[in-house]
Amino acid sequence: MRQRQQLPDYRDSLPNLAQSILREFGITEVGRESLKSLDPYLGKGYQNIVVLLLDGMGSKVMERSLEGDGFFLRRKKADYHSVFPPTTVAATTSIRSGLQPCEHSWLGWDCYFPQINKNVTVFTNTETGTSTPAADYHVAQKYCGYETVVEKINRHGGQAYEVMPFEEPFPQTMEAICERIEELCRKPGKKYIYAYWNEPDKTMHETGCYSEETKRVVRGLEEQVETLCRKLNDALVIVTADHGLVDTKNVSLTDYPKICECLKWLPSIEPRALNLFVKEEKKDQFEQEFEKAFGGQFLLMTKDQVLESQIFGDGTEHPNFRGMIGDYLAIGIGDVTIFSDREEAESMKGVHAGLLETEMQIPLIVEERA
Repeated sequence: MRQRQQLPDYRDSLPNLAQSILREFGITEVGRESLKSLDPYLGKGYQNIVVLLLDGMGSKVMERSLEGDGFFLRRKKADYHSVFPPTTVAATTSIRSGLQPCEHSWLGWDCYFPQINKNVTVFTNTETGTSTPAADYHVAQKYCGYETVVEKINRHGGQAYEVMPFEEPFPQTMEAICERIEELCRKPGKKYIYAYWNEPDKTMHETGCYSEETKRVVRGLEEQVETLCRKLNDALVIVTADHGLVDTKNVSLTDYPKICECLKWLPSIEPRALNLFVKEEKKDQFEQEFEKAFGGQFLLMTKDQVLESQIFGDGTEHPNFRGMIGDYLAIGIGDVTIFSDREEAESMKGVHAGLLETEMQIPLIVEERA
């Protein structure tokens, strides 16, 4: 059965959740909307506001992995939207900043930066497909730097923290994440805690969305979060995800030489959101060959169509945003994903960043602890 497509709703998505948190701490950003499904649980005077983001735990995956009367599903208040593309770089940057992807320009795992004319893997700051540093500075932070929600709250005299494997004290397990949240909640005063863990995304990439391994991981996360919540007092705990995943048939772009010869360089952003720079004299050939190979599986949009659609958001564009967008954007709407090389195509089972409902829809889980 063909899966449904779902465009992001930027009135009901991750940046809106961040805006709700900012308002809880007395910070209202003009022209930005909060998350209406979350707002009724805020404003109650809780000393500890915790947002725990579980990477990849989209609504559909969660529902198929868990018992209906379990901790997560009983406390799920709503389904809402990721951003486009529904992928970790774009989505976690949106929840950490309160900005839409067009506003922060951290668009995906690999971004094209016209300032250095390179595709850069933004989290590792390496040239895409290599371990070579992209520059002697952090490229994405230099050209697309942003202020986080945590930094905004602290700048306004509040108290806020981030708990992630790549931030001090560098918790490397879910157990350590939970211990750190518990420790911070014992501190006096009102505070915001944003926490991130890389599962079940990691397991789904390796074993698929509905494998027994994935089910075990999701059930384990549910148990750990329930145990954590029992230990907390005076806390509002919000559990959510950055995106969902889908199992697809993967192909390698190298198997399509007539498409490859049209490209100036390899695609950026994501394998289900391909940012394509095409040689001017090859545009007709590219459109014909791409449609022949992937028509019905990918939505191919010109740059003008991308900008007109506001698929990356309808906010004020980052000054560098338009220069990072290629001549075409190919978005996954079916069960095929295009990787740049065969090795990666063969290693990935669960993927994301397209427009299927399973990729876009995420849960809002809320637990109130008096």
